Amino acid sequence: STTTTASAAIAIADIPVRLLRQDNAGPGSATTRGMAALSTPFIATLDADDLWLPTKIELQLAHLERSPRTAGVFAHARNFRQDRPDLPEAGTTPGWFRTTMVIRREVAEAVGPIVDPPGGRGEMIDWIARAREAGFVLDMLDEVLALRRIRPGSLSYGRDARDRGYLEVVRAAMLRRAQNRPGSG
Repeated sequence: STTTTASAAIAIADIPVRLLRQDNAGPGSATTRGMAALSTPFIATLDADDLWLPTKIELQLAHLERSPRTAGVFAHARNFRQDRPDLPEAGTTPGWFRTTMVIRREVAEAVGPIVDPPGGRGEMIDWIARAREAGFVLDMLDEVLALRRIRPGSLSYGRDARDRGYLEVVRAAMLRRAQNRPGSG
């Protein structure tokens, strides 16, 4: 973050907080570093611009307890603009992204780092594809449990040259599939 939000949150926290800092190397790099620093059995992440609804973690942990074969659980999200979460930009969408994710630690360790493609977009598409290719089950809850802020300058805003990251992710997935086919290489 480029703000003083983290320092302010630590100052008022009533639980121990450890702040990790690094040069901006992309959201995947930051998420991977944060996950590596944890010792908890479950990992949940929240992008700086986004919001969790109050029951998010409770509902997702309950789902993981009921479904021991499920490696991770995501939830629906609603986009908003202009710092107004009460004014939805559009309907809800399945949140196959960091802010809605809760995963088991061993999944993060087995799948490996979240890799930032060129343009800074598509890193979670790649990570989720690798998790599924490794045989992990990922579920999607129907409930809206997160609000995703869309603002100028954020990676979620607009459609431009950054979208080439999505193409790189698709290309990498296709190459992995070709290499894993019987009789290839």
